[in-house]
Amino acid sequence: MQHNKVLILDFGSQYTQLIARRVRELNIYCEIHPFNKIPSDFDSFKAVILSGSPNSVRGENVLHTDLSNIRGKKPMLAVCYGAQYLAHFSGGEVAESNTREYGRAHLGYIKPNEDFFENIHEGSQVWMSHSDTIKKLPTGAVLLASTEDVENAAYKIEGESTYAIQFHPEVYHSTDGHQLLQNFLVKIANVNQDWTPNAFVEETVEALKEKLGNDKVVLGLSGGVDSSVAAMLLHKAIGKNLYCIFVNNGLLRKNEFEDVLHQYEGMGLNVKGVDASARFLDALAGKSDPEEKRKTIGRVFIEVFDDEAHLIKDVKWLAQGTIYPDVIESVSATGGPSATIKSHHNVGGLPDFMKLKVVEPLKALFKDEVRRVGASMNMDSQLLGRHPFPGPGLAIRILGDLTREKVRILQEVDAIFINNLRSWNLYDKVWQAGAMLLPVNSVGVMGDERTYEKCVALRAVESTDGMTADWVNLPYEFLQKTSNEIINKVKGVNRVVYDISSKPPATIEWE
Repeated sequence: MQHNKVLILDFGSQYTQLIARRVRELNIYCEIHPFNKIPSDFDSFKAVILSGSPNSVRGENVLHTDLSNIRGKKPMLAVCYGAQYLAHFSGGEVAESNTREYGRAHLGYIKPNEDFFENIHEGSQVWMSHSDTIKKLPTGAVLLASTEDVENAAYKIEGESTYAIQFHPEVYHSTDGHQLLQNFLVKIANVNQDWTPNAFVEETVEALKEKLGNDKVVLGLSGGVDSSVAAMLLHKAIGKNLYCIFVNNGLLRKNEFEDVLHQYEGMGLNVKGVDASARFLDALAGKSDPEEKRKTIGRVFIEVFDDEAHLIKDVKWLAQGTIYPDVIESVSATGGPSATIKSHHNVGGLPDFMKLKVVEPLKALFKDEVRRVGASMNMDSQLLGRHPFPGPGLAIRILGDLTREKVRILQEVDAIFINNLRSWNLYDKVWQAGAMLLPVNSVGVMGDERTYEKCVALRAVESTDGMTADWVNLPYEFLQKTSNEIINKVKGVNRVVYDISSKPPATIEWE
């Protein structure tokens, strides 16, 4: 089935991925491409959205794109930088704003009887993020909306399906942003809303059958959402020709190796568990630099995985749980915030010498879509709701050098924290949670004795994609109970602190 597609041209905004996710929430398929690399199959796109940018259209570093095949030919929505770009290079005027508008604003005027603003009323909250403003509209433009400080907040070009806004409909703070995108894409651009999890599963399984035939495929499972959903899609397509390998690197959560293997058995997957914990921990002995720890874990994982893959005869494909943010990162040309999504917490890819072709069934999906696809295949909700867990595991939550005793301590602390989040019904309200073992000892008193033992930090954050995150205001009673339980039950810990840093500037993980 051919889906209508929407093209998002990325000018480096930190919100570009959010635009795509909002479009996908409308059950519309879209792709992000760099502003200067319009895809060769451009004719297959039914509408175009221009993203924002940290750059200015007035500066020396103007990001130019070719709109000659878009304007007047396809419906186009220009957001923030895109709106200013249209104005600046089409007979309008953009100047530095006297009152820089960042954050919440309200639409004080909306032109009546416009499809673009259908079901959106004056007073609607929008989110601004710009230091420039449009002083004069471009040639042929009609004003559609204003805020108190920004007169030209939205406009359209007469005779074209070209619309422009100086606010960000994709962020949650724009309360009618979803409606605005729906008005543009469905009502104005006539894009079909047929991109659903069930359709994705059906089409992907058929495509995998055709692509893989009777070939054997090997997949490294992590226990996480992405690799598990990828495994289920492949299992539906090729059954026992999928060989899954789940490696215990000794840095998983308490009992996770056994628990995850048991869970996979219940899913009917062909899984081999490999306990290589001693190999990893021996290789990490004496290493305290975070980057060195990561590289060591990546190298040993590749060695273990390669050893196991060679035991399977005639394997032709390596399956990976790559998701869309990884793909966007690899093609971004702007160098802006959207170019630096993630990589540093994941174990690196496999070496060329394995000589396998790569299959990535999830590479078109965002994380929340992966979960919805998993749910449509009736996968276990606890597995699908699992918090993100870094590839290097507890290695980057133990600051400084690693020992087996430190791993034991952190596994015990983490288990108490996570189990309490579940029992207090807080787990699903948190994007990611974990404990960090700090490289400091502190004085304490236990009974009549002075102690000099470890300090642990608990971290729980709210996020939609991990790019930005805020600390979760967990109930004091919860923190009190969890702290008491950790100190009383985990030998070697006498102090618990709670991390109240947001990202940015603090990352979610500590290393």
